[in-house]
Amino acid sequence: MTILIATGMQREAKLMAGPGVTVVTGGGDSTRLERALDAAVRGATLLISSGLAGALDPELAPGDLVLDGPADLVETLLLEFPEAYVGWVMGSDVPIGSVADKAKAAKQGAIAVDMESHVAERVAARNGVPFLVLRVISDAAEDALPPAALVAMKPDGGIALGAVLASLARHPAQLPALIRTGLEAERAFRALLRGHRALGARLGDGLGGPDVGKLPPDMV
Repeated sequence: MTILIATGMQREAKLMAGPGVTVVTGGGDSTRLERALDAAVRGATLLISSGLAGALDPELAPGDLVLDGPADLVETLLLEFPEAYVGWVMGSDVPIGSVADKAKAAKQGAIAVDMESHVAERVAARNGVPFLVLRVISDAAEDALPPAALVAMKPDGGIALGAVLASLARHPAQLPALIRTGLEAERAFRALLRGHRALGARLGDGLGGPDVGKLPPDMV
């Protein structure tokens, strides 16, 4: 099986790398992501949208796994993660970070949101490739993302440290919310690694990256 994964950040991609796996990072640019996925999809037997996601359902908490995709594959993964939530994970071209915007998106029926799933689904559909969403919640529906978090990603999926620091300088009162967001993201990254290890075990592929105990501090 050859797996193609769409994600947003380089850090997410490092946790998913393995034999038989190609990971494409979007960096928040849906047009560039779609071109890259189109270029890489030939020969793929499964396209996965994976990484962190924002909760739209108030029941979801940071670290929760959410699944969306073919019933047989989702049911198989539920054997590994019976606590996972199953439902529509919507994609958005722009960050949905305010509580009001999350509530508005939730009215459409989605339980979580990210910036890659809608793009990956389009590519999978026109190429006849099965599509799965495997996401981990990093921020709850009742928590607004601070301004610094909304500008933290570079176009290549790296961390825009300069933009984060500039945002903090303009709005220092956001620091507690930014710290909370960072801690919740760390919980989500660890859950994401566990999820990919389980997926790799079920599919017989090299998903899941290195052992978490051997990861450098910026990856765990």
